[in-house]
Amino acid sequence: MADPRRQTGSTGEQLAAEHLLRRGFDIVERNFRTRWGELDIIAFDGHTLVFCEVKCRQASGPGATVDPLESVRPAKRAQVRRMAARWLVERSERPRAQELRFDVVGVILDRRGRLVRLDHLEGAF
Repeated sequence: MADPRRQTGSTGEQLAAEHLLRRGFDIVERNFRTRWGELDIIAFDGHTLVFCEVKCRQASGPGATVDPLESVRPAKRAQVRRMAARWLVERSERPRAQELRFDVVGVILDRRGRLVRLDHLEGAF
């Protein structure tokens, strides 16, 4: 049986990728692994290269407030920056961007795995 947290995370990343595609981005890479962790999504719109951290949570009940964006604290931001630097060094065949940006996409799913809310914070850090 699959780990429910992993399934929730995978669903959130897929929804975030689809959101970025609708916004005109190409997905350059997903789930880039480093010794510090994993970059969820790297996307490019022809001008800006975006390193996107995805946080997905399952709603705990009606009216419950869950804000996945709150979990991206200073330590996580530093970790994402380290991973992005590693990606830039390792990927010589990558888009050349005029701008780099760190975004966070927060996804909330209901108990059945359906999208309740998606928040995209551009330039989050």
